[in-house]
Amino acid sequence: MNSIFTYIFLGVSLAAPIGPVNAAQLDKGLRLGFGHAWIFGVGALVADICYMLLVYMGMIHFIEQPIMKAFLWLFGFFVLTYTGIESLVKSGKSTFVDGPKGKTTLLRSWTSGFLLSISNPLTILFWLGIYGSVLAKTASSFSSNQLAIYSAAIICGILLWDLFMATISSIARNLLHTNFLVVISIISSLSMIGFGIYFGVEAFRLLFM
Repeated sequence: MNSIFTYIFLGVSLAAPIGPVNAAQLDKGLRLGFGHAWIFGVGALVADICYMLLVYMGMIHFIEQPIMKAFLWLFGFFVLTYTGIESLVKSGKSTFVDGPKGKTTLLRSWTSGFLLSISNPLTILFWLGIYGSVLAKTASSFSSNQLAIYSAAIICGILLWDLFMATISSIARNLLHTNFLVVISIISSLSMIGFGIYFGVEAFRLLFM
């Protein structure tokens, strides 16, 4: 049980660092409430699981190819920059009290979370580095069943963090003044744009330097 809790904590640690996915989830919760923020996190988690499976199946060497890395950086640049600009444009228009009606469904929130995470090169490098190391360590010491249990524990940790982020953002939405929420949303949007530009620079360096 101690080992399981250790891997749950590892999952929380993997999900907790501030990045484009957390910034977008916070913005989603401020605009639309708990349900949309949580389902956004679930979409991002599905992308995480996809990368876990790729590492497990030995695709790490394919993803590490320079041309593939460049493609991933570029893809992340376009998705994050577009999402950040779209969110920034909406910052001055949203009421944050009722949220935009009739435009955003739970499926759309789930898709946004999945696309943002699957296109995030930091997510990819994180899973290749962290989960790859965990896999190498546990595979040499434990059976396949134990490895599956520890992987599930990591996923549980990520789900706990998603639940925490969704709760915090929905509480802030209900308690904080609208003007302050707009400021937080603008900061989150600029954070996404900043990460997008960083990804674009990395792609340029791989392709032309």
